[in-house]
Amino acid sequence: MSADKQQKSDTLAQPARPALIVAGGWRDYQLLDCGMGMKQERWGDVTLVRPDPQIIWPRRDGGGADSADWKNWDGYYHRHDTGGGRWEFRRPLPDHWKIGYGAGGAGNAGNLVFKIRPTSFKHTGLFPEQAVNWDWFSEKIRAARAHGREVAVLNLFGYTGAATCAAAAAGASVCHVDAAEGMVKWCRENATLSGLEAAPIRYIADDCVKFVRREIKRGRRYDAIIMDPPTFGRGSGGEMWKLEDHLWELLKECREVLSDAPLFFLINAYTARLSPTVVANLLGELMRDARGTITGGEVGLPIRRDGKVLPCGIYGRWEAG
Repeated sequence: MSADKQQKSDTLAQPARPALIVAGGWRDYQLLDCGMGMKQERWGDVTLVRPDPQIIWPRRDGGGADSADWKNWDGYYHRHDTGGGRWEFRRPLPDHWKIGYGAGGAGNAGNLVFKIRPTSFKHTGLFPEQAVNWDWFSEKIRAARAHGREVAVLNLFGYTGAATCAAAAAGASVCHVDAAEGMVKWCRENATLSGLEAAPIRYIADDCVKFVRREIKRGRRYDAIIMDPPTFGRGSGGEMWKLEDHLWELLKECREVLSDAPLFFLINAYTARLSPTVVANLLGELMRDARGTITGGEVGLPIRRDGKVLPCGIYGRWEAG
C-alpha cells in the first residue's frame, strides 16, 4: 500500500472528544433525586430507592429514608456490608409491572413497553439511560429502510432485550443473544408487550463469543452490531471472560460478521475499568478500513430535583458516513 493510501485509511474514522448524552425522553420513568449513595426513581406509579456508587455528593435534605422529600417510597434496597442486599417494600407490589417509552414522550425509538421487576441484585430489568442510544440507532435504521435497505442487527449480551425491541420497532431484523435463558425469555416478553411478537427476532440463549464464531463459519452477516459486554463472565464450558483481556478478540471476530456496507457499531460498558476514549480507540482500530464517524462518552439521566446529570455508563459508536 502506498504512503498516501495508508494515510487515507488511517484517517477514515478518528474518535471525537468524549461527550455526555442524556436520556430525557421518558414518559413513565423519572430519576427524582440523588445523594449519599442512593437514587430515588419513579417507575410508572412505583417509587424505588436504590444504591449507586457514583452518587458521592450529599443530599440537600440531609439524608435519611424518611426525610420529607424521600419518605414516599414503595421499595427501598438495603445494601449489606458483606455484599448483596435486600428489598424492603412498604406496600404490596405486583411481581412485575409495565412502563412505556416512545409514543407520547420525546423519544423516537417507537412505542416500546417493558416489564419491570425488582431483582435480588437491586436491578429492575431495564437500564433507562440506554434510551438515548435506542433513539440514535432507531433513526439510523429507519433512514436505511426509507432508502429500501434491509437491516440485520446483532445484539450481543442482550440482557432483557430493550435494544432488541427498539431495533425491531425501527424495522430491523434482530438476532438477540444472551447466555442466560431467563434474560432471553424476558426479551421475548418485552417484544410481546411492545407489539413485536411477529417481528423478525431470533432469540438465542448461548455464549456470545462461541455464537459469533459459529456465525463466521456459517457465513452469516449483519449490518449493525450492539453489545454490552460484562466486566467478568464465565462461559458454558467454564471459560473465563475478562473484559480487558478478551474484548479486542471478540471485536475482531465481530468485524468478520459485519456486512460489506455496515451501518453502525455500538458498544456499551458499565465498568470503571474502561474509559470512553478507550472504547472509541478500539472502534477506531476495528473500523479503520471503513469510512465513518466515531463518537464516545458517557450516558446519563437527568435528575429532576436539581438538574444535575447522573452518569450511568459509557458508550462508543461507529456510524457509516
